[in-house]
Amino acid sequence: MTPDVLAELVRDVARDVLTERALDLSALPADVGVERPRNPEHGDYATNVALRTAKKAGVPPRELATWLAGALAARDGIAAAEIAGPGFINLRLDADAQGALVGEILAGGEAYGTGDEYAGSNVNLEFVSANPTGPLHLGGTRWAAVGDALGRVLTARGAKVTREYYFNDAGAQIDRFVDSLAAAAGNEPVPENGYGGDYIGEIASRVVAAEPGVLELSADARDEAFRRVGVGFMFAEIAEKLREFGTEFDVWFHEQSLHDSGAVDAAVAQLKDNGSLYEADGAWWLRSTDHGDDKDRVVIKSDGRPAYIAGDIAYLRDKRARGFNLCIYMLGADHHGYISRLKAAAAAFGDDPGVVEVLIGQMVNLLKDGQPIRMSKRAGTVVTMDDLLEAVGVDAARYSLIRSSVDSALDVDLDLIASRTSDNPVFYVQYAHARLSSLARNAADLGVTPGESYGLLEHPREGDLIRTLGEFPDVVRGAAELREPHRVARYLETLASAYHKFYDACRVLPMGDEEISDLHRARLALCVAARQVLANGLALMGVSAPERM
Repeated sequence: MTPDVLAELVRDVARDVLTERALDLSALPADVGVERPRNPEHGDYATNVALRTAKKAGVPPRELATWLAGALAARDGIAAAEIAGPGFINLRLDADAQGALVGEILAGGEAYGTGDEYAGSNVNLEFVSANPTGPLHLGGTRWAAVGDALGRVLTARGAKVTREYYFNDAGAQIDRFVDSLAAAAGNEPVPENGYGGDYIGEIASRVVAAEPGVLELSADARDEAFRRVGVGFMFAEIAEKLREFGTEFDVWFHEQSLHDSGAVDAAVAQLKDNGSLYEADGAWWLRSTDHGDDKDRVVIKSDGRPAYIAGDIAYLRDKRARGFNLCIYMLGADHHGYISRLKAAAAAFGDDPGVVEVLIGQMVNLLKDGQPIRMSKRAGTVVTMDDLLEAVGVDAARYSLIRSSVDSALDVDLDLIASRTSDNPVFYVQYAHARLSSLARNAADLGVTPGESYGLLEHPREGDLIRTLGEFPDVVRGAAELREPHRVARYLETLASAYHKFYDACRVLPMGDEEISDLHRARLALCVAARQVLANGLALMGVSAPERM
């Protein structure tokens, strides 16, 4: 019995009790929940439904809890229902009801943990979106891992997700990049506010090789060549690195296309027509304070050129025109102001600001021997994705970047995540899967197959493992709803711990001349279920589930 099924049972019983006692049914909360007590001696699950319902129903909480406990204890699958404290109800499941979850997991396979609450949601998930002016730094790398995992989690719960990368290939940063390439090709110093690092020289040399005679062209023609070819090389390198990292995008959207296609002009014209823009001091301003922003924003400067926000406004309009009913932006720590301005832009177009969500990610620091790594060998000024992958590989990098909330800065200890010990979270989880895979191979050699006598799984460690497996769908649902894929990683660590404790306490396979029993088969089925859930969770993170380690 999964927590969801148990919660629905509690709700049904509570509805029946309220009806029998002629009490107000509206007193029953919509989200009747159950949770696992911290102390397993208090039961398998607990519910506070009596506490939440009693006041509105007009009865003392413990009295209502007494009625509910009696009714619950009479239901199939409930071994005991006990009242605790001011009105909590602790529930114990019988072995058959609890063990039946193993069969549900085996039947569900890769689909266990999925759901349909986001069916009909067409989500545009934009993340990374680094300027094509240099290698991906650690902030972008964190978003590459977290954004991809969030896309997987939302998809698992029924959403249609389009992963999109927005290339900021228009504006001053590209001009500085082009100037830096041209200077490097001509063996000149890095321009003021230009880009340094070995990668600039590498790309400049590739442009010269691809465009013979480029240095003999006029300044404008030379810069155009470096812009066209150099930005293309940087674009291709970023895309390739992301693929190597296991992050794929469905759409690569270029900012410049909004200007070239007239989309910016069309968006500005629409906002002028509906009164969302006003003219002052020779510029055109968005009435963003009308929609919660801290100040109005210049959209068209006094010299007639579009401000940076003009592209953002046109881009949002383009996303909505493509049919997305939820646009999630995953931006860096220096983009807090974008939350209010993007929501204001949505409102200015007549949209519900809720179609826009902006997630802000904090910075990442690499530690080696307890000390921060400050500079990249190649980029010169920042630590890059390449530096991280070279040190620990894709799996450890992805897992380490996903497992913490993006709301806080992250210190990644290279010595820890490269170690093969239980202190290393990714090793601990992957080792549990590899250990289960080894057990499956040994079972096959002995001729032991999974059995369905789940009621025999009565050991406390068996019960703890089963209940932990039952939490997986709720964890995935919560990760999707809260946009927090790190919840999956933390759950997998809890599951790995529950499995290791079970394995140490409960022998799964027969030894010597011992006959194969129904208990062996049931325990093997439990192990197969645990292996499946570990694999499903790792897949949501884009991390491999190794068969051997």
